[in-house]
Amino acid sequence: MERPQARLRLSCSALEPTPLVSRVAWVQSSARWESVAISAVTAVVGLAAIWLCTRALDTLALGTETAAGLGVNVRRTRVVLLVATALLTSVAVASVGAIGFVSLIVPHGVRFLVGPTHRVLLPFTALAGAIFLVWTDALARISYAPREVPVGVFTALVGVPLFLLAA
Repeated sequence: MERPQARLRLSCSALEPTPLVSRVAWVQSSARWESVAISAVTAVVGLAAIWLCTRALDTLALGTETAAGLGVNVRRTRVVLLVATALLTSVAVASVGAIGFVSLIVPHGVRFLVGPTHRVLLPFTALAGAIFLVWTDALARISYAPREVPVGVFTALVGVPLFLLAA
């Protein structure tokens, strides 16, 4: 989401609830409790698959040929990681909307702080992403009280400048 779109969504969030406003809730990243169970099961399965591939990921960082030479089944690892990340991403976006900047920016910051080892990076990234979302959600709830601004607006307002700096 670009910054102008974030400002537009911020303005639209001040409108009274109508069917049209509720239809764009997904775009504005509003989660519903019905999707929590599906998201939780998917997160456990997907993250477990990725966790089992952390050593292979570290080895793949050395290059495909080196990883294959060290015994990593590169093709199988790539397929498992592609399926797991596609599953995690699709369920997350379908259930909470396009809060994409959390997954684009947070891992880079965490990698800078804890290093490139995926066995350490994965849990710290999950924790940092959760902390970031809690803070942006709190900001979204109190900034325009009594109206609640969708959290996706604030993640975009924070994420776009950081993404541009990282590019």
